[in-house]
Amino acid sequence: MSITVGLPRTALVLGGVAWFLGLLGLVLHLASGAGIADANVLFLLVDVTVAIVYGTVGAVVLARRRHAVGFLVALAGLGGGLSATGGGWGAYAAAHPDLPALDGVAELYGWAWMPGTVALFTVVPWLVRDHPLPTAARVGVLLGAGTAVWLPAAGLLAPASRADAPLVAVVAVGLVSAAATAYRWRRGPVAERRGLGLLTAGAGVLALSFVPLLLVESTPDLVLAVPISHLATQALYPAAILVCVLRNRLWGIDLVVSRATLAGLTTLGMAAVYAALAAAATLLVGGGLVPQLVAAVGMALALGPTRAHLEGRVRTLVYGEAADPGRAALRVGRELAGAGSADDLLAGLARSVGESLRLESVVLRTAPPLAVDASWGLATAAAETLPVLHAGRRVGELTWTARPGERLDARSRQALDHLLPVLAAGIALAHAAHEQRRAHDAATLARLAERRLIRREIHDGLGPWLSGLRLGLQGALNLWSADPAAARALVAALADEAQLRVDDVRSLSRSLLPPALDELGLAAALSELVQRHATEGFTVSVEAHGCDGLVGPEAAAAYGIAAEAVLNAARHSGAAGCTLTVRRSTEGLEVVCEDAGRGVAPDAPPGVGTRTMHERAAERGGTLEITALRPGTRVRAVLPATTAVGAVA
Repeated sequence: MSITVGLPRTALVLGGVAWFLGLLGLVLHLASGAGIADANVLFLLVDVTVAIVYGTVGAVVLARRRHAVGFLVALAGLGGGLSATGGGWGAYAAAHPDLPALDGVAELYGWAWMPGTVALFTVVPWLVRDHPLPTAARVGVLLGAGTAVWLPAAGLLAPASRADAPLVAVVAVGLVSAAATAYRWRRGPVAERRGLGLLTAGAGVLALSFVPLLLVESTPDLVLAVPISHLATQALYPAAILVCVLRNRLWGIDLVVSRATLAGLTTLGMAAVYAALAAAATLLVGGGLVPQLVAAVGMALALGPTRAHLEGRVRTLVYGEAADPGRAALRVGRELAGAGSADDLLAGLARSVGESLRLESVVLRTAPPLAVDASWGLATAAAETLPVLHAGRRVGELTWTARPGERLDARSRQALDHLLPVLAAGIALAHAAHEQRRAHDAATLARLAERRLIRREIHDGLGPWLSGLRLGLQGALNLWSADPAAARALVAALADEAQLRVDDVRSLSRSLLPPALDELGLAAALSELVQRHATEGFTVSVEAHGCDGLVGPEAAAAYGIAAEAVLNAARHSGAAGCTLTVRRSTEGLEVVCEDAGRGVAPDAPPGVGTRTMHERAAERGGTLEITALRPGTRVRAVLPATTAVGAVA
């Protein structure tokens, strides 16, 4: 459908003329004194209703949008007004023989309503869409226009004959257009489905209302079914047009449309119940007052359940999924189970919100550290934004735009309120997936760093020493015959050196994963770390608070950072010792290592140990800072607590 600016002046003129002609016909009929006993009065009431209702609907549509449907609806209103004027003048002229007959005006009553009314259900359904007409729709428009012209033409060219062929064509083409609309309602683009259910029902009822005209000769009373069904559809079909063309979010029309539609469907249903019960009672007991009483009682009993059932159906037809906030939330919730990645999940959530509420565009923004924007649709109107909260914390925001010329009605806003918690859960899930991926990457990097550390120690330490050991043993063998004492002294020196290398290997293994950490907890492992460095002449002063018995990944990360920081201080600071503090606080598990050595040069690149400490902290979602002291260096890491403060594993 086109969304260009409407034609308010043209709309006012067309609507005003339709109203004037319809009311003029009604006034003329009442002034004639014909009363309401004549059966033709029902047809006159249909014409007046068509003029007023479709004149108004056409004016509303054209005032907002230049759309072919608006002109066709206005044509139906004008046709109904002309027909009402012709019928009113015919009754008035018959009551006042001294006035000129004006046969041309009176004859409008018989055919002026046909083109517009027939086009309502044979042409309009094909035109209600947001994209160019496909070939099938163009064929449908041509057939509908042909039948809308053929029916009145047949009556004008051969007024004394029956027009069965054009009537059959009208019914057939109308049912085809209703079926095609029903298919689009179920299978067509989601953005165009709203209101097509009403349009399908209205087109089908209007098409079937012409069937009694084919049977009127054999059953004259059936002719009354035509105006009765037309009157009932005036609450159904105009509502469908407003819903489809204006998407039902204009000036609170949604409430009026839903109530009018419910009234029309209830009237139609009660008429069908009354007719069915009256016919059945007549067959059983014959004519008289009994069938009428049975039909009246049955209609009264069926009124409540029928209205309750229709009310739910009307809400779904008018509002779509927004009629039931729970259904809209379930549709969005299905994205939580079907997404393959965080980006796919957020994109699916944005799309589901837009399609469920029939919006123009949706943007779902997440808060750092994820910081992803998922969008659906293209915004051309002013946007609105709502925060998305999870557990009292803002995890993102939802920005949307309604379709041009529209706004969210109260029911859609209620559905949006129900969707926000689902969106919050989806964003929290995306955040968790992001954190899991980041932790996995950090763990992978930490493992690679540890492997590099082991490789470096083997390549630069143990490997060269083993080569030297082999050469030393070879030298001892060479001296064994010539100088046994020197050979024994060399072997003894090699044995002492081998013991040092054994201690280095033990130190390396303990720095990676000391047995005391798993067996006795973090505090015991730190005590062992102090003792090991003390044997090498480096003094470590340790303070551990709340770490007794603490084991698991949190303790392993804290120990790894502490061991690496102390080792760096022992190797590079030049100081005689350092202080190590590990304590639990409201921030989490804090590790602080300070020395009074020479410090780190500002331009010094980070070594393997420094990178390992950063990676261990990031793996647990924590932070690590290395700052210069005067003199010395301070390493501080904070790891978020995974258990309550003061708890031990």
